[in-house]
Amino acid sequence: MSTAPRPDDRGRDRDDEGRARNARPRDGLGRPLPYGTEGVERQPEGVTRTPEETVAQAQALLDAGRPFHAHEVFEDAWKSGPDGERDLWKGLAQLAVGLTHSARGNVTGGARLLLRGAGAIGTGQWGERPYGIDVDGLVVWARQLAETLEAESLEGESVEGDGPTVDAAEHAPRLRGAGRGDGGGRG
Repeated sequence: MSTAPRPDDRGRDRDDEGRARNARPRDGLGRPLPYGTEGVERQPEGVTRTPEETVAQAQALLDAGRPFHAHEVFEDAWKSGPDGERDLWKGLAQLAVGLTHSARGNVTGGARLLLRGAGAIGTGQWGERPYGIDVDGLVVWARQLAETLEAESLEGESVEGDGPTVDAAEHAPRLRGAGRGDGGGRG
């Protein structure tokens, strides 16, 4: 059983197996905070969930304006799921990270990740609505948000905190459709 990460001899946080595990607290958008600062509860890593649990937990995190944490849920599914679904979960993780960057003010990076995620989920062979996920609606949501971000961005490349931001909860996608709590896109 693994314990909480602890610093190694160089001050880097490591778990019992020696893997890097940053123990710094994080804010709602996943930004590291100084040690000793109270952050939001982090998602446990390496959790195997059913696809339905993954979608429900990720949607709750997106609705709460915590897309970085939703990305971690999708990443677990991507790493533990069947090979034929990895691009679906990876694409969903990219959508969540795209929203994260957008909320942090990195509009260029956010738009790129939204489009990359839309491309990944939009070209899959998993059927029309895998696990009830509104793939077509998510692709439209991601492309529209990316277009909005690009239109609002300042000249040149933006980096974190350098451009306009979006409210992560307000722009959270609906994973399963247009109804609140189940799908396509609100923002």
